[in-house]
Amino acid sequence: MDPAIRAGLDQRFPRYTDHDPAVPIWCLTPGPGGCLHRFFDTSPLSPSGRYLGCIRLLQEERPPAPGEEAEVVVVDLATGEEQVVARTRGFEGQMGANLNWGKDDETLLYNDVDPATWDVHCVRLHWPSGEAFRFGRGIYQASPDGCQVLCTNPRAMRRTQNGYGVVVPDEHVPTNLGLSDEDGLWLADTETGECRMLISIREAVERTAPADELAEYDNWENYFFHCKWSPDGQRILFSLRRFPRGMETRFNTLHQRKVRFDVFTMLPDGSELYNAVDANQWEKGGHHINWYPDGTRLSMNLNVERTGMRFMEVNRNGTNLHKIFESPAGSGHPSIHPSEAFLVTDTYVFESFAFGDGTTPLRLVDLKTGEESLLARIRSETPVQKEHVSMRLDPHPAWDRSWRYLLFNACPGDTRRVYLADMASVIERLT
Repeated sequence: MDPAIRAGLDQRFPRYTDHDPAVPIWCLTPGPGGCLHRFFDTSPLSPSGRYLGCIRLLQEERPPAPGEEAEVVVVDLATGEEQVVARTRGFEGQMGANLNWGKDDETLLYNDVDPATWDVHCVRLHWPSGEAFRFGRGIYQASPDGCQVLCTNPRAMRRTQNGYGVVVPDEHVPTNLGLSDEDGLWLADTETGECRMLISIREAVERTAPADELAEYDNWENYFFHCKWSPDGQRILFSLRRFPRGMETRFNTLHQRKVRFDVFTMLPDGSELYNAVDANQWEKGGHHINWYPDGTRLSMNLNVERTGMRFMEVNRNGTNLHKIFESPAGSGHPSIHPSEAFLVTDTYVFESFAFGDGTTPLRLVDLKTGEESLLARIRSETPVQKEHVSMRLDPHPAWDRSWRYLLFNACPGDTRRVYLADMASVIERLT
């Protein structure tokens, strides 16, 4: 971010001061509300840091129905202007339309759905002109240089969990009985639109599972879910979720506690494939795996000893799985700063770290000492999340590309907004 932009944030955006935050924080979407950024592994700021990209939900009372629209919004941090640049039918409540920045400040990438066929595609939008190019099978995450996009199957994500893909009529949601050769992890070129399968569900399992366990997978429905580039763009992480065949309810099955998880890493050419954290570990309780900034290790929350969630580290090939420290306990969506001096995470409203009144902390943990401090306390509970769990609002604290600014979601006044925290003082103190 240009220093001049930083110097003028107070003139263009309201400061958040409730509960005396430890760092300066601004609300970047003070207008109509309903806005959220994508996830804790993707910067919502453009490559230069001048623009915020986010999605605005046009209603926040219930999950979206097939064919409903959301707005694609760009906020200019240099002027404070908020602009609706497009609409999309390819979104859900947790991660919007998986909006990513492309190779420059003028390019956005996001999901959309054709209601005539209910097919999903990725949109490459030149937002200043409105020129759009549609290609591929959708987007989950863009490569760091914006030249490629990864996706699994956005239509099938609702089989295991609502909120992360797109909404189409139930009869258009694919069903994967056993191991699929036709469903998998896809890679698309953002310039040419060329799209190809990197690896099928069947291949990923057959190359990593013990031979005597392969037959078991025929008794499950199997779906890829998350997929992520390493920060250097050299490796890929992706997850497999599965639940028993014949379940009466075959949507949002995660909350029936019968889903098993595996997390794989590999090179983009399909080599060096590993099951880095298998289902035997995940069933102890765990969530939110992410790359370390160096691209060689993974971080996550895991209840490895069944005594409570801990911050964990594991090599990309699955070796050396261990607790980063015994205390404090893990929560939310942890990410490690490149200095490896500290991590930042959020908290769900139902976790013990929450304050019980709808407000939750942004937690700062010193990785040298294990000492924890409070960055900020802000409301994240939505009015409808007890009735519609997919309409909760996770803060998803995400670093910008300079690793100075932290972006997160919150819900003051019962509407979604995106905030920016200047972490310079923390970085100076701990590194």
